[in-house]
Amino acid sequence: MAMPLAKTFSALADPNRQIIIDLLKRGEQSASAIGRQLDITPPTLSHHLDVLKRADLISGRRQGQQIFYSLNFSTVQEISEKIVKFLKIKK
Repeated sequence: MAMPLAKTFSALADPNRQIIIDLLKRGEQSASAIGRQLDITPPTLSHHLDVLKRADLISGRRQGQQIFYSLNFSTVQEISEKIVKFLKIKK
C-alpha cells in the first residue's frame, strides 16, 4: 500500500518514534524490550507503536502475552525511493 509522505514524516517527527525505528533496524523486539530502552510510560509507548503501525513503518505479531515488533523494510524502501525522487533536481 502506498503511504503518503506526510503521514510518514508525521510518524517520524517524534524523537521517541525515531528511537523505536532505530531499535527495530537491529531486528524484531518485544514491546517490553522496547519499553525498557525508553524512559516513557507503557501507555505512551503503546501510542507511539500505534502511530508507527498506522504509518505502516512497523508491524506486530502476538506470541502468547507478548507482542513482537519489526520494521517493515519494504515500506522503508518505498519511502526512501519517494524521497529521492522528490528531491531529484530536474534539468
